[in-house]
Amino acid sequence: MDKLNFINEELIKLKETGLLINIRTIESPQGSWITVDGKEVLNLCSNNYLGFANDPKLKSASQKAIENYGVGPAAVRTIAGTTTLHKELEHKLAAFKGVESTLSFQSGFCANLAVIPAIVGEGDVVFSDELNHASIIDGCRLSKAKTIRYEHCNIKDLKAKISAEKDVKRRLIITDGIFSMEGDIAPLPEIVNVAEKYDAIIMVDDAHGEGVLGRGGRGIVDHFNLHGKVDIEVGTMSKAFGVVGGYIAGSKRITDYLAQKGRPFLFSSAATSADVSACITAVETLTASDILVKKLWENTEFFQEKMRHIGFNLGNTKTPITPVMIGDAKIAKEFSQKLFESGIFAQSIGYPTVPMGKARLRVMLSATHSKEDLIFAIENFEKIGRSLGLL
Repeated sequence: MDKLNFINEELIKLKETGLLINIRTIESPQGSWITVDGKEVLNLCSNNYLGFANDPKLKSASQKAIENYGVGPAAVRTIAGTTTLHKELEHKLAAFKGVESTLSFQSGFCANLAVIPAIVGEGDVVFSDELNHASIIDGCRLSKAKTIRYEHCNIKDLKAKISAEKDVKRRLIITDGIFSMEGDIAPLPEIVNVAEKYDAIIMVDDAHGEGVLGRGGRGIVDHFNLHGKVDIEVGTMSKAFGVVGGYIAGSKRITDYLAQKGRPFLFSSAATSADVSACITAVETLTASDILVKKLWENTEFFQEKMRHIGFNLGNTKTPITPVMIGDAKIAKEFSQKLFESGIFAQSIGYPTVPMGKARLRVMLSATHSKEDLIFAIENFEKIGRSLGLL
């Protein structure tokens, strides 16, 4: 008897339903055009919002850090893994975000797994937007707190559910800042009002907000001018900052506490010097100029206006995340393949990343795209969309 035969059955099922993920191989640095599976294509997939992933200044900073600190940390942060570079990054991130303190992690996923179980546990209740990122969902599971999902960005539903929970030791409201598959923005001012009324802690995962929203890309709290109103901001260095890593921003007592209680901080090796040094340079670059952020938004407005005019459904996006809604996973996968054959890399997204029946192509715009790049993409989207009967 084959104990693992269920794996074969599940893979066959995924293929038949169009949900088998085609993992392509990148053979070049990230940029507006990249080499994928041996083919040069226009990159509409990556989170490289500002082009930092292959920025010469960031690469130079990484190379210098390796010469000075070596290639690996060889320890967790609490034993022998905290370098002067980690402290410098945290200091500069705090100044950029306008908070008292930050604490950096190996990834944004690790940051969420660190903070949620350290803040809440049995007897507490978490109120989580139903479309929050998987790392938030996993963090809630690990916490053992009761987790209640409220309807996406629905303040009325949040109020109803938080008011119904009596005799709660601690309440935590968690929301993405920008929702990664929808591109819409959390109604943070209204969430803050609910939190204040019910004495709840507020946590925002701003992974897609840094480098995008706010003054010079300072994020959703800055965008809504809510400094001092949000208890915990979680961020990532792997999207607009172009490197890898995560962090928590807030008061010093929050970061001091998480340095003692956050399990990924305590039990997983520190981020490498090369990564941390590149992150520092990215923060410095954004602190000095908002030119790239403005270019990102110019590209976003141009592309989305043209796509909507053609007749594509882009959902409720308010950001550079541009979901081209298809519905059927098989059609979305076919659309993606035809785009690739035409020289455009835009992957299809299906269940479980998005709800069943809401498959899409998620286009990620970047400051690195030229207007000619975007016109090329728009023309091919229209041609293939018509050939598939979607327009």
